[in-house]
Amino acid sequence: MNNQLIEISTYIVTAITILIVIGTYLYNLSKSSKVVEKKIVYAKESGLYEPVSLYPVVDTDRCIKSGACVTACFEEDILGVKDGSAVIINASQCIGHGACVDACPVGAISLWIGTEKRGIDLPNISTSFETNVQGIYIAGELGGMGLIKNAVTQGKEAVENISKTINNDLNADYDLVIVGAGPAGIAASLMAKKLNLKSLTIEQDTLGGTVFTYPRAKIVMTVPMDLPLHGKVKITETSKTELLQLWKTVLENNNIKIQENTIVQNINNNNGIFTIETSKGENFTTKKILLAIGRGGTPKKLNIPGEISEKVYYRLLDSDLITNKNIVVVGGGGAAIEAALLLAPKNKVTLSYRGEVFNRLNAVLLEKINNAVNNKLVTVLFNTNLVSIEKDYVYYTKGESDQTYKLDNDLVYIFAGGVLPTQFLKKIGIEVNTTHGNLVIKP
Repeated sequence: MNNQLIEISTYIVTAITILIVIGTYLYNLSKSSKVVEKKIVYAKESGLYEPVSLYPVVDTDRCIKSGACVTACFEEDILGVKDGSAVIINASQCIGHGACVDACPVGAISLWIGTEKRGIDLPNISTSFETNVQGIYIAGELGGMGLIKNAVTQGKEAVENISKTINNDLNADYDLVIVGAGPAGIAASLMAKKLNLKSLTIEQDTLGGTVFTYPRAKIVMTVPMDLPLHGKVKITETSKTELLQLWKTVLENNNIKIQENTIVQNINNNNGIFTIETSKGENFTTKKILLAIGRGGTPKKLNIPGEISEKVYYRLLDSDLITNKNIVVVGGGGAAIEAALLLAPKNKVTLSYRGEVFNRLNAVLLEKINNAVNNKLVTVLFNTNLVSIEKDYVYYTKGESDQTYKLDNDLVYIFAGGVLPTQFLKKIGIEVNTTHGNLVIKP
């Protein structure tokens, strides 16, 4: 009898223990799910839920709820676990490094570009990376390939294909001009040197292209890559700074110079010879062109005196390193507001906006900037336009008046929009289609 009681007691204790474990698990799961749900709601209200480039898609039927994808992602709150399944939280901040795809133990994640709500313009290119304009090729981010390793591969393969079609009977300054010095452009430059092509690489900003605009500590590569004239780069994680230094060293070792801060303004085709016009007033000819540019486009200029200056910027990098400066931020869109908010804690920030009110902001950003103004962290000058930028000052006008006002100034950040690459592609005759969901990387 006693043995039976002991046995029954053991069963009861075991059952209670199991119920406690299951109950604790379900409670924690419900609690964490609520946190993730709040983050999703906030992302939607902030306009951060819809992706702007590559983003992960979870196959919920295959997902085993391991959370490996969340742990593997180097970004913050791109993925989360809700109700036991991986979900997208903040898709617009995804930079498409693909760590989540590699980490998933059952291959339940893939990378896509474009959604039903937000279409993405992609050029039509052949398997050799050539566009409908014979002689112009596209590789890397512009063609939908945002992963660094794959963009590098595309850059190499595109130049290999180009080298097979070079007509030595044509007379031009270059065999190949590469536009863009991001991952695809750098790999293409190295491959062109390896294949003895007379080439030139030009970049509208600086070495690294889109990678250069990542925050300093951002992890930007998760799988090895193979660089021509250098070999396999056997690193699985690196920072932006380390990766840029690697590329710089490899290019220097092979005597390849990138012509930076040069914008391609027009491309003319004359019987198979392309004439390229740049922002520096240059004109040169080439037999082939490889476009390895990003999807961010070219920042619009204000075209005012003093704008071409070292104190003027069109992107905000490493805001935490900027302190005790008099800063003017120009613009009234999300990028301008976010820049002003990031700079405000350590600097004196003035926001100049030509509009009378902020009418393009989501509710979250509007609340943040209003709070910053009320707490005297940011000064907003509505209905104003910068008219001149000097070494220690800027001058601006109000409304329709020609009267100018002087403001102490160390740095100017201009967020006046940009000329999207789609417009440039169409201008030179390249066909572009809008995709509302296209698989880029399979698990």
